[in-house]
Amino acid sequence: MDTNFSPSSCKEQIRDFAISCGFDACGFAEAAPVDENQIAAYRKWLNSGKNGTMDYMCRHLPLRDNPSELLPGAKTIISLAANYYPQSFQPESAPQFAYYAYGKDYHDAVKCRLSKIAEFMKSNWDCECRCCVDTAPLRERYWAAKAGIGFIGKNNQLIIPHKGSYFFLGEILTTLHLPADKETDESHCGNCRKCIDACPANALQDDFSAVDARRCLSCLTIELRGDLPDGTAERLGNKVYGCDECQKVCPHNRFATPARIDEFRPTEEFLSLSFDNMANMDIADFQRIFRKSAVKRTKYTGLMRNLEAISRPHATPADDKQQN
Repeated sequence: MDTNFSPSSCKEQIRDFAISCGFDACGFAEAAPVDENQIAAYRKWLNSGKNGTMDYMCRHLPLRDNPSELLPGAKTIISLAANYYPQSFQPESAPQFAYYAYGKDYHDAVKCRLSKIAEFMKSNWDCECRCCVDTAPLRERYWAAKAGIGFIGKNNQLIIPHKGSYFFLGEILTTLHLPADKETDESHCGNCRKCIDACPANALQDDFSAVDARRCLSCLTIELRGDLPDGTAERLGNKVYGCDECQKVCPHNRFATPARIDEFRPTEEFLSLSFDNMANMDIADFQRIFRKSAVKRTKYTGLMRNLEAISRPHATPADDKQQN
């Protein structure tokens, strides 16, 4: 264990080790309570019902507001980003999955690498650590911006300048007191509204307010249990799991490069999925193909519901871009 603790040197050693573990960005922020205006905005979003059926977003609010509640004595939040942009893509004629679901479940792949970094830290310095992926009540994009990794765009995605938004986020809370990086406190979206105009469900607004999960096709096809709301099938096109439209049109994603982490690469069986073989998929096939995939989140019944919705003929959706 290093007894000659130098905060700046420690920080750079952690950053270098994180990059060697497969992460593409690593930033540091003070583990302070969340800004009051951000807390108020989140409460307003919840009170408006825009979290849809995601009731878990209402839970553990004190933990979401103050990271030291997750790790007593926390001094620093280390925010990390791992690229998941695919190298190979599904045929356009196939039922489409969101890019983040192409490979193995990111919770496992990211958590494993976070744990390696935490062990590296504890073996070198006297500290406690807690690793978080998106299952912990932590505001990932907020802390990524605080740590200087990127900014939150109008599509509500964390956008890393010159890299794009196809990134998984993870955090390590630590009792080590490390110098904070410069916060990314401004958007680089400018007057661009391509994501807003491209959203098939009109789930985004021009004021950077959070996405309306009651309309968002990703939320509906992944999180919703039961029947899809009326009009959803007409907006899905051939999307069977998730939606990437707000990212595909984002100018910042012209910088996207294929992921370095092997677990995020799709299998040939996944890339060969078609309407025909998915229509004949039984629960055993589902469990075999998606056992280690984030797609298991929607369960077999949810995926088949989505497939049925995009397989039947339907009318073109009415233009409701002016509705809220």
